[in-house]
Amino acid sequence: MADGNITKDSMYDAVAPDDFEALLNLDRYGQRSTAFDKIISATHDHFWDPLDKKYIDFDEPWDMDNEPLVSEDLNIALQTDYVSNHLKDPSLRAQFINKSLLRSFSSILHGEQGALNLSASLCHVLYDQGAQEYAANQTREEARHVTAFAKYIKARWGRPVEVSAVLKDLLVEIIHAPEVYKKIIGMQMLVEGLAMGAFATFFQELRDPLGRKLMQLVMTDEAFHHKFGKIWADRTVPKLSAEEHAIVEDWAAHCFQVLLFNLVSPSEQRDLYEEFGLDPDKVLEEIAKIATDESRREDMKRSTNIFRVLIKTLLNAGIITDRTRAFYGMYVDMDELKAEGDKMVGDDIADEGIAYLKTINFRERSATLSLAAE
Repeated sequence: MADGNITKDSMYDAVAPDDFEALLNLDRYGQRSTAFDKIISATHDHFWDPLDKKYIDFDEPWDMDNEPLVSEDLNIALQTDYVSNHLKDPSLRAQFINKSLLRSFSSILHGEQGALNLSASLCHVLYDQGAQEYAANQTREEARHVTAFAKYIKARWGRPVEVSAVLKDLLVEIIHAPEVYKKIIGMQMLVEGLAMGAFATFFQELRDPLGRKLMQLVMTDEAFHHKFGKIWADRTVPKLSAEEHAIVEDWAAHCFQVLLFNLVSPSEQRDLYEEFGLDPDKVLEEIAKIATDESRREDMKRSTNIFRVLIKTLLNAGIITDRTRAFYGMYVDMDELKAEGDKMVGDDIADEGIAYLKTINFRERSATLSLAAE
């Protein structure tokens, strides 16, 4: 088994990525964890196809030149007097908002590509058949997310923008990490948790019906992906030694800090500011005046705030202890967060989406059976 995985449950045992021979062990074929069976079986309930218009139609129009995809109060640059006074024309303001959102959706697309590769990498190393089948299942679902977000970006903007250096470095670090715990915490818990918060926010705030439908469909999958990380935490964290817990806790804090201070940072939108005739340095200077720690804390009071969702994920998993509690406590009320219980933001939205998909998939199966009977 690979070193450094901090494995406490045999279903998370792993082999080296290049040790395929270990997976040919005859005894292995007679052993299989049942922990993921419900998640795997539920795949049929939330199946959807981004290439099939009965699920989602990417030809639905939206006036990108005149209709902002979200309200102005969600664009921090427009909250500054400098940008607001410079962009007085409503059409210009709409275009500025929409082009700024391209950065967010591009980050989501790149993140989904990272999740696809991460899931595939788990297929290479997980020793348990059930865990391996789950990872293969998630790989398939992440692949359709990449297709879906690529199609949405093409429909609304034409082409994505480059991944930010910070997000790229973190994704590369997680995907290439030899330790399974780093993959699970970094991707299955933090990046997937961040995605659920982002998707829930966009589902509530997007004015574009196509975008809202896309968010809900993706959330029907992501809710299950997030559970994989929770199962790992439930079976691993209580069994960690103090030294092992510190390693896991520090890795989680590292990933959180990278995401908190750098994800879709205004400093990475300098080209957008220049495109609209703005002085990037002036924009960043004005944003810095309003994007304070206090404003972050206020924003994190919203249940759909992506970083609040991440902190709740780590807290419920038992990863946060007194060692790092103060770090997270700078932004949220930890006691209040704990009192909220295990229910995660987006669960209700995902449940509604699954109910919608069940009706479509049931009709399809019924029609197929009818044809077969004939």
